[in-house]
Amino acid sequence: MNRLPFTYEERTVRRERGFLPHIDASGGKAMAKDVMPRSHKILPKFLSMPEIKTFLTATENPHHRMMIRLALHTGLRREEIAAFPLTYVFNPDKGGRGERNLRIRLDPFDGSGMVTKGSKPRDIYVSRQFMAELYRYVTKVRGERASLSKIPQKALLLNQSGEPYGDNGKSLNRIISETGKRVGIKVHTHMLRHTYATQTLVSLQRTPESGLEPLVFVQRQLGHSSIQTTMVYLHLVNEMADKAVLAYDDELNALAGAT
Repeated sequence: MNRLPFTYEERTVRRERGFLPHIDASGGKAMAKDVMPRSHKILPKFLSMPEIKTFLTATENPHHRMMIRLALHTGLRREEIAAFPLTYVFNPDKGGRGERNLRIRLDPFDGSGMVTKGSKPRDIYVSRQFMAELYRYVTKVRGERASLSKIPQKALLLNQSGEPYGDNGKSLNRIISETGKRVGIKVHTHMLRHTYATQTLVSLQRTPESGLEPLVFVQRQLGHSSIQTTMVYLHLVNEMADKAVLAYDDELNALAGAT
């Protein structure tokens, strides 16, 4: 084992007054360090690739489908998805741009209506192919809802009344959860963020030639101020690897028993 299965916890306990109480500056209290069992963090749940495929296939509404795809391709928080600006979408084939991955600056102060946690600007990257799909959605599909509003809306995604999703994107949870229920998948908006982080980390670890530090890249994409927050996904990936090794070992044992 790399570390002991317990830790120290500081607790305030009341001290009985008696011996020299007149010089007891603590007010009858003292700090006690107790040996406590380590608490195991509950790892976040995420969708497997087969579940993602089933989930997207069940999403018939094209507006809801783009909402879900935006979450899966970027790991944005629900309030960031709800506010994601129309102006951030462009034709990747215009202007001679040839990058495989395109940088988007999420900036709450650029007048686009973007919202981020703590109003902190950050850069994210999306694939050229997904940007092309976003642009196709804007030019071919979004107008159906945009035409219902009396004024032009800044947000990319609009509800059935042609208005942006309000209340920090809480209504996205209902749409995503109800879609999942139709195919027996329990899912919510933040689980799509967990899915993006976990699956991206797995993918980057499998392709070291990319030159990216997987954990740092995911941290920046998600907008975590501390890499310690992002490390929970590393635990998930390690757990996935453990299960894969065990499954492989079981298959080998089954083959050995059949011969």
